[in-house]
Amino acid sequence: MNYFEGFLLFLHVGVALSICAFVLLQHGKGADMGAAFGSGSSGSLFGSAGSANFLSHTTAVLAAVFFVTSIGLTWYAASHGKPGGLMERSVLDKNPPVTTPGGTPAAPAGSATPAPAPDGSKAGEVPK
Repeated sequence: MNYFEGFLLFLHVGVALSICAFVLLQHGKGADMGAAFGSGSSGSLFGSAGSANFLSHTTAVLAAVFFVTSIGLTWYAASHGKPGGLMERSVLDKNPPVTTPGGTPAAPAGSATPAPAPDGSKAGEVPK
């Protein structure tokens, strides 16, 4: 991991934690519901939401930064993948083929070749 990727990852995690904190600090829309039932003005329940405050603006900016860092990390992982790493190799290429002691490739575990039946019967044959 180089410095750019580390910085981007640090910024990404920091922004994610900040978004969580700012969302939890905000005043919910349904929090003034008691005002609708006689304890104050009821315009806030179904009325206009009013202007956005500092917390909602900051949350919107942090969300934009979060998406930009997500795209940046994705681009970096795709373009700077290690040779032979996860981006270029198949899962099947990770393990070499198994060979028998004679040097011939071993048959897979679920091979379709049936074992010969004892006594020359056709019990081990697979119908076609």
